[in-house]
Amino acid sequence: MNFAQLLFPDFSLILCGYLVCRFTKLNRTVWEQVESLVYYFLFPVLLFHSIVKSPLDLSAASSLVGAAISLAVCAIALTYSLPHWPLLGRFIDVRLHAASAQVGFRFNSFILLALADRVAGPQGLLMVAVIIGFCVPIFNIGAVWPMARHANKGFARELVRNPLIVATASGLVANLLGFSMPGWLEPTVNRIGQASLALGLMAAGAGMQFGSMAAGKALAAAVLAVKHFAVPLMAFGLARLFGLDPVQTAVLLTFSAVPTASSCYVLAARMGYNGPYVAGLVTLSTLLGMLSLPFALGVLGAPR
Repeated sequence: MNFAQLLFPDFSLILCGYLVCRFTKLNRTVWEQVESLVYYFLFPVLLFHSIVKSPLDLSAASSLVGAAISLAVCAIALTYSLPHWPLLGRFIDVRLHAASAQVGFRFNSFILLALADRVAGPQGLLMVAVIIGFCVPIFNIGAVWPMARHANKGFARELVRNPLIVATASGLVANLLGFSMPGWLEPTVNRIGQASLALGLMAAGAGMQFGSMAAGKALAAAVLAVKHFAVPLMAFGLARLFGLDPVQTAVLLTFSAVPTASSCYVLAARMGYNGPYVAGLVTLSTLLGMLSLPFALGVLGAPR
């Protein structure tokens, strides 16, 4: 399978979002509202529907969830170990690292959900929805913890109000209770899901911005190397360790190699850190995703 060709439509939408935002009157003010629409309504509907439309085999999903949680913990630990590396540590500003470490392990849910269906079909969306439900709280803890002394909102409150977590949790409960979407509602929900993927990808492109990267070149290189090289390698090893099947392996590798979350910039800026620097890292991560995804899926995920 030619993964570069497979991923081209999604990255084309990212490019379209960037060009539309930069060169038309549909600027960041417009796209901030689009992001809110996608994040608070369209994506939660997509996640809920992805979970309830197929029976969930908890025993089969347990290995994938275990691998994903292990990957999340390992990625967080590796990223936060960077200042303690013998040769690298002296070049890293501790405060800058606290703001940008999240780039090394968080993921862009817009891109992940769009790719899941393309890589593994409807079953891939279900798997990704389950992964999001378990891993988003872990990543949020990892992202906020080093900056917590500057937080101006209750941490636990932010977690329980996260729309992706709420949608996933409610979808899992509905699935286990045997709920199914009424037939007359299916076409509407399907179209909401299609709209969420396209708008989410374009919003990711519109959010790209190159900040001041001169403040910490060594840190930037290290964090991005963790995100786009080390984490996919860890995912490959964990897939073997947990005995995942080919579809589960493809989903885990996709999860490991997608660009970082665009909200990294928002979190860093809101908590009083160097927002422009983190924005630059997010943009570079989005671009590097065009290399890490073919590497993860085409090289590491190739049949052996």
